[in-house]
Amino acid sequence: TQHFPQSGWVEHVPEEIWATSLWSAKTALRKAKINAKDVAAIGITNQRETTLIWDRETGAPIHNAIVWQDRRGTAICDRLRRDGVEKLISRKTGLLIDPYFSASKVKWLLDKVKGARRRAERGELCFGTVDTYLIWRLTGGKVHATDVTNACRTLLYNISTNDWDDDLLKLFGVPRAMLPEVKDCADDFG
Repeated sequence: TQHFPQSGWVEHVPEEIWATSLWSAKTALRKAKINAKDVAAIGITNQRETTLIWDRETGAPIHNAIVWQDRRGTAICDRLRRDGVEKLISRKTGLLIDPYFSASKVKWLLDKVKGARRRAERGELCFGTVDTYLIWRLTGGKVHATDVTNACRTLLYNISTNDWDDDLLKLFGVPRAMLPEVKDCADDFG
Protein backbone atom coordinates (compact mmCIF):
# COMPACT_ATOMS: atom_id res chain seq x y z
CA THR A 1 0.00 0.00 0.00
CA GLN A 2 1.31 3.44 -0.91
CA HIS A 3 1.08 6.07 1.83
CA PHE A 4 1.39 9.79 1.06
CA PRO A 5 1.96 11.64 4.37
CA GLN A 6 2.40 14.91 2.46
CA SER A 7 2.92 16.12 -1.09
CA GLY A 8 5.97 14.46 -2.69
CA TRP A 9 6.37 11.90 0.09
CA VAL A 10 5.72 8.19 -0.51
CA GLU A 11 6.03 5.46 2.13
CA HIS A 12 5.44 1.72 2.56
CA VAL A 13 4.90 -0.12 5.84
CA PRO A 14 7.84 -2.52 6.33
CA GLU A 15 5.71 -5.18 8.02
CA GLU A 16 3.38 -5.13 5.02
CA ILE A 17 6.37 -5.66 2.69
CA TRP A 18 7.38 -8.65 4.82
CA ALA A 19 3.85 -10.07 5.04
CA THR A 20 3.32 -9.72 1.29
CA SER A 21 6.63 -11.46 0.59
CA LEU A 22 5.76 -14.34 2.92
CA TRP A 23 2.31 -14.66 1.35
CA SER A 24 3.88 -14.78 -2.13
CA ALA A 25 6.37 -17.48 -1.13
CA LYS A 26 3.75 -19.60 0.63
CA THR A 27 1.37 -19.26 -2.30
CA ALA A 28 4.08 -20.33 -4.76
CA LEU A 29 4.94 -23.36 -2.63
CA ARG A 30 1.29 -24.35 -2.33
CA LYS A 31 0.64 -24.00 -6.06
CA ALA A 32 3.78 -26.00 -6.87
CA LYS A 33 2.69 -28.64 -4.31
CA ILE A 34 6.10 -28.61 -2.61
CA ASN A 35 7.50 -27.73 0.82
CA ALA A 36 10.10 -25.10 1.68
CA LYS A 37 12.66 -27.87 2.25
CA ASP A 38 12.29 -28.78 -1.44
CA VAL A 39 13.56 -25.35 -2.54
CA ALA A 40 17.30 -25.00 -3.16
CA ALA A 41 17.39 -21.24 -3.70
CA ILE A 42 15.26 -18.15 -4.20
CA GLY A 43 15.83 -14.85 -5.92
CA ILE A 44 14.75 -11.43 -4.73
CA THR A 45 13.79 -8.59 -6.99
CA ASN A 46 13.04 -5.24 -5.45
CA GLN A 47 12.69 -1.49 -5.68
CA ARG A 48 16.39 -0.71 -5.45
CA GLU A 49 16.11 2.79 -4.01
CA THR A 50 13.33 2.21 -1.44
CA THR A 51 15.04 2.79 1.91
CA LEU A 52 14.54 1.13 5.28
CA ILE A 53 16.26 1.45 8.66
CA TRP A 54 15.57 -1.04 11.42
CA ASP A 55 16.81 -2.09 14.86
CA ARG A 56 19.63 -4.63 14.56
CA GLU A 57 18.40 -6.65 17.58
CA THR A 58 14.61 -6.56 17.30
CA GLY A 59 14.08 -5.95 13.58
CA ALA A 60 11.67 -3.13 14.40
CA PRO A 61 11.73 -0.42 11.72
CA ILE A 62 12.40 3.09 13.02
CA HIS A 63 10.07 4.59 10.38
CA ASN A 64 8.10 3.52 7.35
CA ALA A 65 10.12 2.64 4.26
CA ILE A 66 10.79 5.72 2.14
CA VAL A 67 9.89 4.74 -1.42
CA TRP A 68 12.09 5.39 -4.46
CA GLN A 69 9.95 8.21 -5.89
CA ASP A 70 9.80 10.12 -2.57
CA ARG A 71 11.20 13.67 -2.88
CA ARG A 72 11.81 14.62 0.78
CA GLY A 73 15.58 14.52 0.20
CA THR A 74 15.45 17.34 -2.37
CA ALA A 75 16.80 20.02 0.02
CA ILE A 76 19.70 17.73 1.00
CA CYS A 77 20.58 17.17 -2.66
CA ASP A 78 20.24 20.88 -3.48
CA ARG A 79 22.66 21.75 -0.66
CA LEU A 80 25.23 19.25 -1.94
CA ARG A 81 24.98 20.74 -5.44
CA ARG A 82 25.48 24.25 -3.98
CA ASP A 83 28.50 22.89 -2.08
CA GLY A 84 30.00 21.87 -5.43
CA VAL A 85 30.32 18.13 -4.82
CA GLU A 86 28.22 16.86 -7.72
CA LYS A 87 31.25 16.02 -9.89
CA LEU A 88 32.90 14.13 -7.02
CA ILE A 89 29.73 12.14 -6.36
CA SER A 90 29.21 11.41 -10.08
CA ARG A 91 32.82 10.31 -10.51
CA LYS A 92 32.59 7.89 -7.59
CA THR A 93 29.06 6.56 -8.19
CA GLY A 94 28.29 7.10 -11.86
CA LEU A 95 25.07 8.78 -10.70
CA LEU A 96 23.74 12.31 -10.44
CA ILE A 97 22.75 13.80 -7.09
CA ASP A 98 19.05 13.10 -6.81
CA PRO A 99 16.65 12.24 -3.95
CA TYR A 100 15.61 9.20 -6.01
CA PHE A 101 18.67 7.40 -4.61
CA SER A 102 18.90 6.14 -1.01
CA ALA A 103 21.57 8.41 0.51
CA SER A 104 19.39 11.49 1.02
CA LYS A 105 16.62 9.28 2.41
CA VAL A 106 19.02 7.75 4.96
CA LYS A 107 20.27 11.21 5.95
CA TRP A 108 16.70 12.45 6.32
CA LEU A 109 15.78 9.51 8.57
CA LEU A 110 18.90 9.92 10.72
CA ASP A 111 18.25 13.64 11.07
CA LYS A 112 14.49 13.49 11.67
CA VAL A 113 13.80 10.33 13.68
CA LYS A 114 14.56 11.03 17.33
CA GLY A 115 17.72 9.26 18.52
CA ALA A 116 18.34 7.56 15.16
CA ARG A 117 21.73 9.11 14.41
CA ARG A 118 23.12 8.26 17.85
CA ARG A 119 21.81 4.68 17.57
CA ALA A 120 23.25 4.30 14.05
CA GLU A 121 26.68 5.49 15.20
CA ARG A 122 26.60 2.87 17.98
CA GLY A 123 25.85 0.16 15.41
CA GLU A 124 22.34 -0.48 16.70
CA LEU A 125 20.59 0.21 13.39
CA CYS A 126 20.70 -1.45 9.98
CA PHE A 127 20.16 0.32 6.67
CA GLY A 128 19.10 -1.40 3.51
CA THR A 129 16.89 -1.41 0.50
CA VAL A 130 14.03 -3.91 0.28
CA ASP A 131 16.36 -6.78 -0.70
CA THR A 132 18.51 -6.23 2.39
CA TYR A 133 15.49 -6.03 4.68
CA LEU A 134 14.01 -9.24 3.26
CA ILE A 135 17.35 -11.09 3.50
CA TRP A 136 17.67 -9.96 7.12
CA ARG A 137 14.14 -11.15 7.89
CA LEU A 138 14.48 -14.44 5.96
CA THR A 139 17.68 -15.30 7.87
CA GLY A 140 16.25 -14.38 11.26
CA GLY A 141 18.56 -11.38 11.53
CA LYS A 142 21.73 -13.37 10.86
CA VAL A 143 22.59 -11.76 7.49
CA HIS A 144 22.76 -8.01 6.81
CA ALA A 145 23.77 -7.96 3.16
CA THR A 146 22.97 -6.66 -0.29
CA ASP A 147 24.36 -7.21 -3.74
CA VAL A 148 26.49 -4.82 -5.74
CA THR A 149 23.66 -3.86 -8.11
CA ASN A 150 21.64 -2.54 -5.18
CA ALA A 151 24.59 -0.97 -3.34
CA CYS A 152 25.60 1.05 -6.39
CA ARG A 153 22.17 2.74 -6.45
CA THR A 154 22.56 4.35 -3.02
CA LEU A 155 24.98 7.26 -3.80
CA LEU A 156 27.18 5.78 -1.05
CA TYR A 157 29.00 3.07 -3.03
CA ASN A 158 32.15 3.72 -5.04
CA ILE A 159 31.91 1.85 -8.35
CA SER A 160 35.69 2.08 -8.92
CA THR A 161 36.77 0.62 -5.58
CA ASN A 162 33.71 -1.66 -5.20
CA ASP A 163 33.17 -0.58 -1.61
CA TRP A 164 31.23 1.86 0.50
CA ASP A 165 33.01 5.20 0.14
CA ASP A 166 34.13 7.14 3.23
CA ASP A 167 33.92 10.52 1.45
CA LEU A 168 30.35 9.83 0.37
CA LEU A 169 29.39 8.52 3.80
CA LYS A 170 30.74 11.74 5.33
CA LEU A 171 28.91 13.96 2.81
CA PHE A 172 25.59 12.29 3.62
CA GLY A 173 26.33 11.75 7.33
CA VAL A 174 25.83 7.99 7.17
CA PRO A 175 27.72 5.86 9.72
CA ARG A 176 29.49 2.87 8.15
CA ALA A 177 28.28 0.70 11.07
CA MET A 178 24.75 0.62 9.66
CA LEU A 179 25.68 -0.52 6.14
CA PRO A 180 25.13 -4.04 4.80
CA GLU A 181 27.88 -6.30 3.53
CA VAL A 182 28.05 -6.13 -0.27
CA LYS A 183 28.13 -9.48 -2.06
CA ASP A 184 28.12 -10.67 -5.66
CA CYS A 185 24.65 -11.09 -7.18
CA ALA A 186 24.75 -14.89 -7.20
CA ASP A 187 26.43 -15.27 -3.80
CA ASP A 188 25.05 -17.25 -0.86
CA PHE A 189 23.02 -14.83 1.26
CA GLY A 190 22.01 -17.29 3.92
